[in-house]
Amino acid sequence: MTPSATSTIPVLLPAGTEIAIHIAVEPVVDARATLILAHGAGSTMDHGFLVGMAAALRGSGIATVRFNFPYVEAGRRMPGPATHALATWEAVAAHVDQHPELSGPTWFAGRSYGGRMASMAVAEGLPTAGLIYLGYPLHAPGKPEAPRADHLPRIAQPQLFISGTRDPFVDPHSQLEEAVAACINAQLHWVDGGTHGFEVKGNKRTADVIGAELAPVVSDFILS
Repeated sequence: MTPSATSTIPVLLPAGTEIAIHIAVEPVVDARATLILAHGAGSTMDHGFLVGMAAALRGSGIATVRFNFPYVEAGRRMPGPATHALATWEAVAAHVDQHPELSGPTWFAGRSYGGRMASMAVAEGLPTAGLIYLGYPLHAPGKPEAPRADHLPRIAQPQLFISGTRDPFVDPHSQLEEAVAACINAQLHWVDGGTHGFEVKGNKRTADVIGAELAPVVSDFILS
């Protein structure tokens, strides 16, 4: 296993300004696939959930890449314009294409906001082998009347939705099930008792352990 290399890459924002974001490229020898893994809102690429999942995936022969969105680099806690996130996904995907050690098909994944931004980028034409959503935020908690799913049926690539049964962002469950059914090629994996962060009552675990325990669901889908 090759150690990760953390560096910065430039992202050209729509207004023409450029910002440097941190990125952790984590290859493995003869990788069977590469997964770009985005953080959720209010988090960073070094969140324990992502670090734990990435390490477990590399043990399965999947190279991983983690990165920060521009608002994190600017010192803000909450996301900026969606166009900034889409530009970031494009820049990171282009960076991965330039690394021959990141072999195999490139997949996109993200926690909550990060996954939703990936889906929007792909719906607008950014190429990928497939997408994995780690707690897709279908709607704001308590506001199922405003779902964020109109673009999902435009995605032709395989999509995997991993959601907890106690996640307020997908309540009622039927709404997420209907959104997944409307997609061209999508599957839904429920985590029984899981919250939006996949914590389960009565089963206390650290974030890195939670991420690692979900890694087999992700790797099985990518390598199937």
